[in-house]
This record gives sequence, C-alpha cells and structure tokens, in this order.
Amino acid sequence: MTTLRIKDVFKRYPNGAEAVKGVSVDVEDGELVVFVGPSGCGKSTLLRMVAGLEAITSGEIELAGRVVNELEPAERNIAMVFQNYALYPHMTVRKNLAYGLKNRGTPSSEITEKVEAAGKLLQISEYLDRKPSQLSGGQRQRVAMGRAIVRDPAIFLFDEPLSNLDAKLRNQMRLEIKNLQRRLDTAAVYVTHDQVEAMTLADRIVVLNNGLVEQIGTPAEVYSRPHSTFVASFIGAPPMNLLSAQLTDAGVKLGDQTLPIQSTHRGSVQLGLRPERIQISESGDGATMQVTIVEELGATRLVHGIVAGQDITISRDADLPVPTDQAIISFRPDDAHLFDTVTGKCL
Repeated sequence: MTTLRIKDVFKRYPNGAEAVKGVSVDVEDGELVVFVGPSGCGKSTLLRMVAGLEAITSGEIELAGRVVNELEPAERNIAMVFQNYALYPHMTVRKNLAYGLKNRGTPSSEITEKVEAAGKLLQISEYLDRKPSQLSGGQRQRVAMGRAIVRDPAIFLFDEPLSNLDAKLRNQMRLEIKNLQRRLDTAAVYVTHDQVEAMTLADRIVVLNNGLVEQIGTPAEVYSRPHSTFVASFIGAPPMNLLSAQLTDAGVKLGDQTLPIQSTHRGSVQLGLRPERIQISESGDGATMQVTIVEELGATRLVHGIVAGQDITISRDADLPVPTDQAIISFRPDDAHLFDTVTGKCL
C-alpha cells in the first residue's frame, strides 16, 4: 500500500518565485525514499509541505489514504528528525523522549514503556537521565530519532539529519538509520544534498533540480541510466564525464578520432562516460589523452587528462599502471551515454 502520495504539488511564494513545480511522488509502506539535489532545488520545501510546516499552493498530499493539505502538523501522524536535533536543552533525555507523548495524553505507564524501548533500541539507555549538553553529536541525533520512534508514526521525515556530524560519524549513523528503518518497517522520506547518502540509504531516489523532478528510480537505475546530464553529473563520485562529440554514420567522433557507437541520432551530442568505465593504455585503438595529473586515493587513483581539448577523469585501481604523459582511452559502446546538447535529456 501507499503511505504517502504527493500529487502535482506546487509551492509559489507571494513574490512569484516557485520553489516546487508540479512534483508527484508515491512512497510505499516500509519504503525509504530520498529526495536529493543541490541547495535551492526544493527538496526541503517539499518535505516541509508533507509535514505541514509549509502551506501548499496547489496539488494534494495524501497520508495513509487521507488528504492532509489543511491538517495541522500534529494531526498528520508524522515524526520529523531535524538537522539541528531540536532537543529541549533544559530537559533530560528521558523527558525529551516523553514530551510529545505527554502532550497527546498518553498514559504514564505506556510512556515509560515506549521510552525504555526506544532507549534500548538506540543504545542510549545509559544516557536517559542526562541533558543534551552532556551528549556527543551522535548521541543527540539518536535522541532525536528516539523522540520520533516513540510516537509510532505513519512516516518518518528526515531533514538532512547528519549534516552537523563529522565524516566518520556520519557514515556510522547512516547505517544505523537504514537498519533502524528496516527493523521498524515504517515508510520514511529523507532529504539530503549528499549523493553518497542518497545512494547508500535509498530504496528509491528522487533527484530534484530547480523545483522539478529530474528522475525517480532505484540507486542502480539512477546511476546506470541517468535521464539527463544533470542527473549524470550529480549522481556518482567522481561525476560522469560529459564531452562534446559528433555522431556520424561511423560512430561518435571525439576530436579527430571516431569510436564505434550505434545510434540513429546524428550531429552534435554530449557523450557521457563514467570515470570507472573508461579503459586506459599506452597504445591501441581509441582516443588520445594527454595525462595532466594523477591523484592517489589508496585503493584507487584518479587520472586527470585532456581529450580533444576537454577535461576528463578516469578512475583506476591503484595497482594498475598509468602512462605518465600520453595515453589511449577506450570504452565499451554499452558504457557510453548520449545526451541532447540543448535539452540535456538522454538520447
């Protein structure tokens, strides 16, 4: 069944600016969907409209089968985890967890049971009588998640919850959130600008750009079959190479070399190549690359160079040799992506 249905939702401000432009997304029961995109793309605005913190200009939002456009946040049966934790500093962890339940008139015995269960689940039982100021960033984030869990919501909403944590802790908390969401089997929407977070957490990704949906799909689909140059360059680390090329009867012409690719299109295109899908050698058939710099990353290295006057990056295992000056690059035709030069859409 569908927990959340966003249908053709718009958000226009009084000055005429549009933050969200007709977005439609369904979130199924138990599914974790990630809204990802750069700052200003509309992802947080969309989440806040689902939560009831932003008014909807037009469209519909359904939660568990009922339209909630006019409902207050407290009436929507959602639980939101914020970037800044939003904990009450003068209350202990126990009281922070219990606060929302008390406001709803939950019996004290049930509150105690739920708080203890959340503390055990999140491994914060020993911190229940401490105040937020006595906790680390990761512990505070667990408390914020605990406060959401005790409410037993229809859906969890995460608004960039890991942005304030260091890289190592962010990786750890990412796994904890995914495992927790799977154990609870509750639908969740997660907002982030970090495409690595999106790829590792999501059952499905919604890529947003300038208030519009660029693509919806599983992490594998969005990575392997990007619908546009925006998705191609945003998803993947390092991002896909996008090179100006010409499609001819013989294949794709890159500079003064033609590489065999079958396509019904002719003329100017953008050729997309994932850095890890490009082969590099000292000789053979392919396009000539001038090697400019090599970055050592431990298990892998990034080889930067110039092909047909354009920058290109290749990812390569660290134990494989790299020509120091000039090299030949090649790729399988199936690994090439072709995009329209005007619209940026996949051909």
